[in-house]
Formats: sequence, structure tokens, C-alpha cells
Amino acid sequence: MSDLSVPKNRRPSGRAGEDEALDYLLKQGLTLVERNFRCHAGEIDLVMKDRDTLVFVEVRKRGRSDFGGAAASITRAKQLRLIKTAQLFLQRLDRTPASRLDAVVLDSGKITWLKNIIDAA
Repeated sequence: MSDLSVPKNRRPSGRAGEDEALDYLLKQGLTLVERNFRCHAGEIDLVMKDRDTLVFVEVRKRGRSDFGGAAASITRAKQLRLIKTAQLFLQRLDRTPASRLDAVVLDSGKITWLKNIIDAA
């Protein structure tokens, strides 16, 4: 998804959410591999390394918890796009490392790291 497909009023907030999530994950000992990996299947906000595991991270930020909050916004359709995008990222590599799909959700200033929300590969 290009920045042009995101409403202009959401771009700064989305970037700020990704910055906050990245800072949090770096403090947890993960290292950044790639940010905003995009392909025809979709986008992955952060690709990180957690020791020997490649971690695909979806970042969701919500100021209010209406409709279930940030975690609830990761629908089944979104999960399928994330899986396909992660698979395409893995295909670029010489060898396939262990991987998982995580989410960092930011709800009303609270940050929560949800590990292994679905298998990435």
C-alpha cells in the first residue's frame, strides 16, 4: 500500500505509531531488518530479528477503544494479506529462517506486544 492510499490525516499518526512500536521493540532486544516492506500482496510495517527468528510486525494504533480497539482491527482478511506478504519476503532470502507474525497495538497510550498472532510461513 502506498502512502497515497492512506488518508493524509492518518499518515503522521501511523508513522508515529510505527516509531513508538519500533522504539519499544528495540528496547526489548530485537533488531530492525526492514521498515515498511511493500509488495503487490500488501505491506508489513516492521521486519525485525528476535535472536534467530525473523519477526513480521503489524502495528496498529487507536486513540479510542470503540469497536474492540487496535487488536480487533486486525481482521482475518488483513491476516491473510500479512501471511502472503511475509511469504513473499521470505522467498527473497537464500535460506528460510524461523519466523513469526507479531502485532504491536497502541490503544489510548498503552502499548501491547502480541507475539505469534498467526504463523507467518
